[in-house]
Amino acid sequence: MKHVAASNIEAQLFGLSTLVQLGKRARHAATAQELAFVMVNETNALVPYRQAVLWRREGKGHGGVVAISGSAVVERNAPITLWLNRALARLDPGAADAPRTVGAADLSGALGGEWAEWLPGHALWVPLALDANHVLGGLLLAREQPWSDGERHITGELADSFAHAWAGFLGGRRRSLASRIWGGRRFLKLAIAAALIGVMFLPITLSALAPAEVVPFKPTIVRAPLEGVVDHFTVEPNAPVRRGQTLLELDPRAIQNKLDVATKALAVAEAEYRQAAQEALFDDKSRAKLTVLKARADQRRTDVSYAQSLLDRIHVTASRDGLALFDDPNDWIGRPVTIGERLLEIADPTQGELEIWLPIADAITLKPGADVEFFLNISPGSPLHATLRQTSYEASLSPANLLGYRLKATLDEAGRMPRIGLRGTAKIYGEKVTLFYYLARRPLAAARQFLGW
Repeated sequence: MKHVAASNIEAQLFGLSTLVQLGKRARHAATAQELAFVMVNETNALVPYRQAVLWRREGKGHGGVVAISGSAVVERNAPITLWLNRALARLDPGAADAPRTVGAADLSGALGGEWAEWLPGHALWVPLALDANHVLGGLLLAREQPWSDGERHITGELADSFAHAWAGFLGGRRRSLASRIWGGRRFLKLAIAAALIGVMFLPITLSALAPAEVVPFKPTIVRAPLEGVVDHFTVEPNAPVRRGQTLLELDPRAIQNKLDVATKALAVAEAEYRQAAQEALFDDKSRAKLTVLKARADQRRTDVSYAQSLLDRIHVTASRDGLALFDDPNDWIGRPVTIGERLLEIADPTQGELEIWLPIADAITLKPGADVEFFLNISPGSPLHATLRQTSYEASLSPANLLGYRLKATLDEAGRMPRIGLRGTAKIYGEKVTLFYYLARRPLAAARQFLGW
């Protein structure tokens, strides 16, 4: 019994220590993004959960989902984000209250029916409020197990620390310097106002940042010449190959069996034809069958030739010099393929281009020929210059499962062609705009969406 009591005391001390540490981490967060990360990820050290969502009430800034556990960036137009914004707005009571358990039953209609698709069955709604009339938002913690009264109480204590730390970033505390400047003489006020207005009309080039990768320019696609199973590769991934070199081989057993059957059928047909030809010297009936037996023998001979041609085509060769670009060979060996299925690419290592995925939130007006600067992750201090070649008409999912526009840019650095596969960040330059539009573009877009202009 003493051992059990000691274990309970240690667990309580650990929980209190974790609560203090989380409060300290929240107070010392340097940015609102760092604080949001602490809320949705590090709270798991105090109470276990599978998924956490930080939601902000509509106010002076952006409302809605701010952070999701396990995600570095919240995609505003993703289906889960849109559903969470509607669901959490419905769960928000409108006033400060204690943490409470919520679930699909608290949502009516389609919202409740879609709960199981996005969240575990048991969730805890933790309001973040400074007082009864000033609620900043809430923290939703979801998992498969029910929540206990002790967990609701301790998360309520933690929510108070989170709310006060969050309010420091959401509030407007940096007006004292502007107030002192504006409190001077009238001439100084007018001069500052005129200077600010003039600066707002300065021309500036609109730009956007997006992840980019060096991809081959017009690579040759190597496709499966027939249906079969990949037997083995004769080259390594990213290895140089020459025209006519064997790249891989398909399993020959199925085709070899067909060839053996066709060869035996040909031998039988030729034997029947020879026998009928001998009998035709004395038998008119056998002479009449010669044409049919000869046609049958020709058909069997064609079957043998076709099977032999298939056997020759199991050796897939390179149609040009370059690098053989494909994934791990072990992922292909033993895998059935169909005619025309893509197996690998052959690219010229000296000819590459940029593939850029521009998020829809950062989309700007772009035209072919726009300037692009490419900052490699391995050497960000030496940007490469490129020229925009084409842009996609519609947004699609990128390899990182984010909605964006696919752009292609031609590298201008012929003597400094980076290796295919290197990644970095591309800065795409658009049209000339005023500094006011450059600074107010995002706020105006948010206001237009909110007001329905």
